[in-house]
Amino acid sequence: MSTLSYAVRDSGTMLRRNLRRTLRYPSMTVMLVGMPVMLLLLFVYVFGGTLGAGLGGGTGDRGDYADYVTPGILLIAVGLGATGTAVSVAMDMTEGIIARFRTMAIARVSVLTGHVLGSVVQTMLSLAMVTGVALLIGFRTTTGPSAWLAAVGVLAMTTFAFTWLSVALGLVSKSVETASNLPSPLVYLPFIGSGFVPTDSMPAGLRQFAEYQPFTPIIETLRGLLTGGPVGTNAAVAAAWCAAIALVGYLWAKRLYNRAPTR
Repeated sequence: MSTLSYAVRDSGTMLRRNLRRTLRYPSMTVMLVGMPVMLLLLFVYVFGGTLGAGLGGGTGDRGDYADYVTPGILLIAVGLGATGTAVSVAMDMTEGIIARFRTMAIARVSVLTGHVLGSVVQTMLSLAMVTGVALLIGFRTTTGPSAWLAAVGVLAMTTFAFTWLSVALGLVSKSVETASNLPSPLVYLPFIGSGFVPTDSMPAGLRQFAEYQPFTPIIETLRGLLTGGPVGTNAAVAAAWCAAIALVGYLWAKRLYNRAPTR
């Protein structure tokens, strides 16, 4: 077998390991689904009437706000998935299993790849469940299957990028507790973007930050695809952000893993 074949085989083994870990620790899956669903219900049913009235020149309602807020909630679910990945990586680095892996004849890249692929699978499943809840409480879409497939692609691209970043954050953390806190900006940044209110309603300085941070073009791309609105240049900007974040995360994670002693 070639080196690539060994790497693919070992990555598959590590993927199965991480999926089995997901089944053994269902509390993480509950958090990945439960927190976004709670936020969705809170913003639609508690704040939706007021915030929805501010959309479309005062003609919106709670249903319109459900359409508006759902992409932002989906990005929060991605951020929570990244947090879970950082915690899993930190657990491996602090509990001694990495030392055993390093004595075995397995591709070194497969350990991190297994974490990334397992997290992407888990996060995409949680996104499907959050989307289902959104549809049940009033999220409406007039787009066809091609737009939905494109939206799934954007979510997968975003999940992949932020998962690699979270792997690096897990590796750089000195403890599991630190790893659970470092990815927090990935959960909070959608709030300081276009996830919950239009950026043009913000003060000047905050508006500039909201418009140029990575989550806003991703959210606007999803919103356009899911609700039939304009996408414009947001898709290209979102893809550029995701490519840059994935590359930085991968290179940083690889460097940390190759040089880090077993803790």
